[in-house]
Amino acid sequence: MADTVLYEVHDGLATITLNRPEAMNALNIATKVALREAVESAASDDAVRAVLLTAAGERAFCVGQDLKEHIGLLAEGSTEVMSTVREHYNPVVRALTEMPKPVVAGVNGVAAGAGFGIALAADYRVAADTAAFNTSFAGVALTADSGISWTLPRVVGPGRAADLLLFPRTMSARDAHDLGIVNRLVPSTELPAEAEKVARALAEGPTVAYGAIKESLAYALSHSLAQTLEKEDELQTLAGASEDHAIAVRAFVNKETPKYLGR
Repeated sequence: MADTVLYEVHDGLATITLNRPEAMNALNIATKVALREAVESAASDDAVRAVLLTAAGERAFCVGQDLKEHIGLLAEGSTEVMSTVREHYNPVVRALTEMPKPVVAGVNGVAAGAGFGIALAADYRVAADTAAFNTSFAGVALTADSGISWTLPRVVGPGRAADLLLFPRTMSARDAHDLGIVNRLVPSTELPAEAEKVARALAEGPTVAYGAIKESLAYALSHSLAQTLEKEDELQTLAGASEDHAIAVRAFVNKETPKYLGR
């Protein structure tokens, strides 16, 4: 894994850090490959119970595609120019949204283009009050990628999503919080600690239940009530059979704090 993405696992929490602060954590090919490998590793590792996705530096979470590299590839006529959506962004977004464990994005600065899309693929976003968001795609004559045409309407509604995509502009962290894009807004100096606190709490929680919650929310958005009720029954049966459910019930009866095993 390239040093443009740092990956570590500690006590059930996988921390993935975009590490190109000098380039505002822009996504060149090496970084996209490393990010894909890190996210897929976290998704497949049974020891990982939650993921924290964050970035180095203070200016940017991720400004999306590295346009300097992109311009060079365009000039060369490289076939890699647009295949990056299929080869990099799509696997990253699918792994983040489909893994049966919660993902927290700690947004420290600007999240633009695919950087915004990757942040939206997380289940929970903690942002610094100095962060900012911009869809960016139409500004460089491109359409949406990194799942943002799926995630953004589900967060802000289709009308606002169309507005933000057709007329890209920088949105403050406060405005993003008001729209529901940001779940928790904190002073920039508190972001690292607060994002880790949130992710750590999820890593210590009932992992099977969290995975079921993710699946049920995604399913309900594209299925009828009757189908969703059947899915809830299926997933509740799964969660109810987990060791963590038994632990939680015993702890509740005994007025204790449950210590979950993640299974």
